Amino acid sequence: MAIARDDNGAALVNVKAVPGAKRDEVVGRLGDRLKVRVSQAPEGGKANRAICALLAKELGMKTSAVTVVRGGSSPEKTVRVEGVSAAAIEQRWPA
Repeated sequence: MAIARDDNGAALVNVKAVPGAKRDEVVGRLGDRLKVRVSQAPEGGKANRAICALLAKELGMKTSAVTVVRGGSSPEKTVRVEGVSAAAIEQRWPA
């Protein structure tokens, strides 16, 4: 999984979103993306908020530290995570 850094040092994680799933879960890696399933529908930003909340919970962070910065209406998104290293994310979801 390729994790970049933005100009402020936050991690940028590529995500493959699957909204409308039976449960919220981080499935693991899918190519160069992190596959995430959420039960919320992809309407009105509900699925994006659920993805951010799930990733924050899995990483032990506040929800406000995780935001969708690209692909808001697409299943392929880029999520910005503040306050965590790329190594910590890689370690949490190894290949």
